[in-house]
Amino acid sequence: METSQIKDQKLLHHYTCPGCGADQEFEPKNDCLSCAHCGRQEQIPTSDEQILEHSYKDYLHPRKQKSILLTQNGLEVNCTRCHASVIFTPPEVAGECSFCGAKIVVQAKSTNPLIAPEAILPFQITKDEAANNVQKWISSLWFAPNSLKQIARQRSIEGIYIPFWTYNAYTTSHYTGERGEHYYETKNYKERNSDGKMETKTHSVQKTKWRKAKGRVSRWFEDVLVAATTSLSRKYLDSLAPWDLKQLKPYDPAFLSGYKAQRYQIDLATGFETSKEVMEIAINQDINQDIGGDEQRIHKVSTTYSGITFKHILLPVYVVAYLFNQKSYQVLVNARTGHVQGDRPYSKWKFVLFTLASLVLLTILIIICIAIPIIPIIIIFLLVVGLIGWIIYSQFKQK
Repeated sequence: METSQIKDQKLLHHYTCPGCGADQEFEPKNDCLSCAHCGRQEQIPTSDEQILEHSYKDYLHPRKQKSILLTQNGLEVNCTRCHASVIFTPPEVAGECSFCGAKIVVQAKSTNPLIAPEAILPFQITKDEAANNVQKWISSLWFAPNSLKQIARQRSIEGIYIPFWTYNAYTTSHYTGERGEHYYETKNYKERNSDGKMETKTHSVQKTKWRKAKGRVSRWFEDVLVAATTSLSRKYLDSLAPWDLKQLKPYDPAFLSGYKAQRYQIDLATGFETSKEVMEIAINQDINQDIGGDEQRIHKVSTTYSGITFKHILLPVYVVAYLFNQKSYQVLVNARTGHVQGDRPYSKWKFVLFTLASLVLLTILIIICIAIPIIPIIIIFLLVVGLIGWIIYSQFKQK
């Protein structure tokens, strides 16, 4: 991919406070570099560089690759348990994996170049705010082990920039399928009336007439987002959306000061194949609308992609990783909105006790309803059954 080298080859290093000489870190609330020692704050200069899209076709036939070290003095470690690669700058440490909670015992090494990020979305909420949101999320969980709150409280929350690809593309899709149109037929049937006599009645039966359909639909896709990591659950990362990508800033290493960054694990070509899955959903909706009728069947779709461009961007995520009964769990926080997603363990004993208590309550209500056949009691019974069913469904749907 033929691109110019990054101006002045910006590299992440210690940002020194002009007042006291201590290290400065990026402060999400004020969008500046802040000194924890004397409290002095320095605004990060506004960049006049444009966030550019790059040609996907040129990348597939590279002549000169744009690359950068995310950190000049930084180190890189690879977790032997989940194989995540984390880049950090001393005095930051990497004694535990940010993604699975396992101890990292391998020797840190110097970082290697990677395709340069074009843009970055800076952290907006603080670590304390993210930790409070995680605690609220844990408190809302049903059937969670009693020790979960204590474990999560003891675990440190990590601010990490996660690599993403964004793709733009123009698609043209030729399809074949069927268009279904509803019609109704009248059917006769016999039924005994209130006098005990048989009489003939009619009712309408819905049927569908299918006709072949074919055609073409086109669509322009912009900023289809694909996570370039395998260390975090794609399901939970997707659930952190939406991201305010309109607020992306040109990449500046100052935004990484005090935070870790992950090297991308999914390359550009593989990421584009994933983006096709996202595009396919919208394309099928367009095809169904183009076919029309009351029902649609899609048999075959052939899609071509043109004008493909991409960006490599970094998005901010807070991660809490912990081990419970030798199994890894992750809780993710969108560091722009504070939205929390993640997996969690269940307490079998709590679920058993809840089920037993529910059965006892239902038995009591059934006995009361039989002994005193009052309509309000039956309504209460149905509401309790519905509530219990909803609680069980909603909790296990998260899993």
